[in-house]
Amino acid sequence: MEFFFMILTVLGLCLFETISSIDNAVINAEVLSTMSAKGRKWFLFWGLLFAVFLIRGLLPWLIIYFVNPSLGFIGSFTAAFSSDPSVQKSVEAAAPILLSGGGVFLIFLFFHWLFLEDKHFGLPRFERFFIEKGVWFYAVVSVILSALVWYALQMNSMMAFGAVVGSTAFFITHGFKQNAEQREKSLMTGHLSDISKILYLEVIDATFSIDGVLGAFAFTLSVPLILIGNGLGAVVVRQLTVHNIENIKKYVYLKNGAMYSILILGVIMVLDAFGVEIPQWVSPVATFSIIGFFFLKSRAHLKRLSV
Repeated sequence: MEFFFMILTVLGLCLFETISSIDNAVINAEVLSTMSAKGRKWFLFWGLLFAVFLIRGLLPWLIIYFVNPSLGFIGSFTAAFSSDPSVQKSVEAAAPILLSGGGVFLIFLFFHWLFLEDKHFGLPRFERFFIEKGVWFYAVVSVILSALVWYALQMNSMMAFGAVVGSTAFFITHGFKQNAEQREKSLMTGHLSDISKILYLEVIDATFSIDGVLGAFAFTLSVPLILIGNGLGAVVVRQLTVHNIENIKKYVYLKNGAMYSILILGVIMVLDAFGVEIPQWVSPVATFSIIGFFFLKSRAHLKRLSV
């Protein structure tokens, strides 16, 4: 049964990483179309190594170190792969700080999409209502953060600090993403060298990967499983970038599925941080169910267009 949950977790991580990285894949594909064949090969090979082993390998390690600095820099690395019960207990004791920060980050990410981002309306009445009230985004997330910090202070002041860090991380990475979208136009002009484009794409990938890495902790605190699941997802995204991105873009509601999954994972992380017991299967099953629903909705939309 434990092996089954491990497989389910890895598959859920892979799917979540893939779907949440669609925007990144679209940017990559459009910029790659302006590069030489040699430049594309360089990006696909070195970019994959960078994305899988450095970004998705380094980020979970750094996160564990920052939420539990008593382990030390090297100790946090060994803790990520250790089966020592005392080490695992130390990591689990620091988990509420990580979960509150990651949960706030994901919840803010969802509400920003819901209130402010252009979208295909997968749930028309619901989503159209909020997009018309876009100015309320900052008020809503401020109230959410205030409430979470207030209740967290009753339990653990560091957990409250984690929630504030999560909100800070959201606004920092959101700024980078906005800059990436603006810079995409200059990357498309062809005035930059292939090396410059590759380096900039790696910076963009690092920014976008934060969503997937933080969301991964809603599935499991096991770094090896996160590395496997997110690594597989990164490989799939690279393949989609090269071979299938135009077809994937036709499934217009996949982004909706990714964002509703992000909301559920964020809520799970916050509840877990406050001590609510969430069964291990909930995160992957919820991810499969939500994304599956919007995938089928996208297929139905495609069929209507082809009639």
